[in-house]
Amino acid sequence: VQLVESGGGLVQPGGSLRLSCSASGFIFSAYGMSWFRQAPGKEREFVASISAAGGSANFADSVKDRFTISKDNAKNTLYLQMNTLKPEDTGVYYCRMGNFGGQGTQVTVSS
Repeated sequence: VQLVESGGGLVQPGGSLRLSCSASGFIFSAYGMSWFRQAPGKEREFVASISAAGGSANFADSVKDRFTISKDNAKNTLYLQMNTLKPEDTGVYYCRMGNFGGQGTQVTVSS
């Protein structure tokens, strides 16, 4: 299993970013996926999850109505669209499938 996140960067408060997670080594369409994040000095926390077919999703209260999760089973890619970003969204974002995770991508929200 290999999961590779990309799309992070520096963005001003109120801005947007779209993270991607390219997956390989398993049948992507058969598994639900999730995003977690870890801010400096804090524990890793759940951000969002999506079902295998992409029909249902769950979000942490802190990102609900601002973030959208989706998966393209034809491209073996998971996405996280992040809008109206806040400084407290800063952290390393990881995609996960079961006990497998990637190396993460850094998101910094700062003016």
